[in-house]
Amino acid sequence: MTSKERAALRAQANSLEPLFQIGKGGMSDALVEQTADALRKRELIKLKVLLESAPESPREFADKLAEATESDVVQVVGGSIVLYKENPDKDKEEKKKKPAKKGKPLSRVKAKRALAAKREAEEKKKKRDFYAKKRTVKK
Repeated sequence: MTSKERAALRAQANSLEPLFQIGKGGMSDALVEQTADALRKRELIKLKVLLESAPESPREFADKLAEATESDVVQVVGGSIVLYKENPDKDKEEKKKKPAKKGKPLSRVKAKRALAAKREAEEKKKKRDFYAKKRTVKK
């Protein structure tokens, strides 16, 4: 991973909330599985290490988790860890999603707008005709 890619991922991670917390129990198999699942779904995740009660440093947890999930450590700041793992299937899933159907409510709205525009155009025409008649009558 290049430094520019890492910087872009750090910028995206700023707005993320931590998904998991690592505390006095340390790293368990369940945590590794949940982290792997989250990486499959989201690609970029943030974890929080409780500094007072965790048995190891956040950097050690980050390295172990990255190795166990085959992901990359984007950054470790204080008690926060950001991990990234590209999911090539994610693009396929997004393409499979069908666009939203345009149902009756949308067509009703369009019909109302068209009708309102037609009425407005007719009113303008009537006003033009009215004032045009007034001008011709005065002369």
